[in-house]
Amino acid sequence: MHRAVTRAIRPRGTSSLLRAASLPAARGKSTAVEQHVQVHGGLKDADRIFTNIYGEYDTGVEGALKRGDWHRTKDLLHLGREWIIDQIKKSGLRGRGGAGFPSGLKWSFMPKASDGRPHYLVINADESEPGTCKDREIMRHEPHKLIEGCVIAGTAMGASTAYIYIRGEFWREALSLEE
Repeated sequence: MHRAVTRAIRPRGTSSLLRAASLPAARGKSTAVEQHVQVHGGLKDADRIFTNIYGEYDTGVEGALKRGDWHRTKDLLHLGREWIIDQIKKSGLRGRGGAGFPSGLKWSFMPKASDGRPHYLVINADESEPGTCKDREIMRHEPHKLIEGCVIAGTAMGASTAYIYIRGEFWREALSLEE
């Protein structure tokens, strides 16, 4: 859940983040210029991972490179699967399922040495969960972030192949991933 706050532009030394309900301006007693700012769990706009989620910029390779996708990905892969898994564990990243299982722990369950059988990474982009509409926007406008994440996760898990399950109605999103 997010909470909306108002940022008031005030002289130095005064509080800059105030709850909308506690603003003197709400009672007509302030001359501060106010603007609406969304705060989502302490994240700022600069912290956003998906910077083209609304499709305002090029979704191709050139646009993705300009937004920082694929930046030093090769260097990350060369650090090895144990290093990647350790970083994911330290980050606290969790799955979006009901249990919120720690991603790094799940990745570490994959066998370290291959017994000859292939290992697969499977991404469920079905959006069959009630009220979700995130997957299609990522595939449509940020396909390189999804593919880059697949490469990093697949390397960490020792996967030889990755599959992205996309429902049939998402044919435009499938084309975006193939470009």
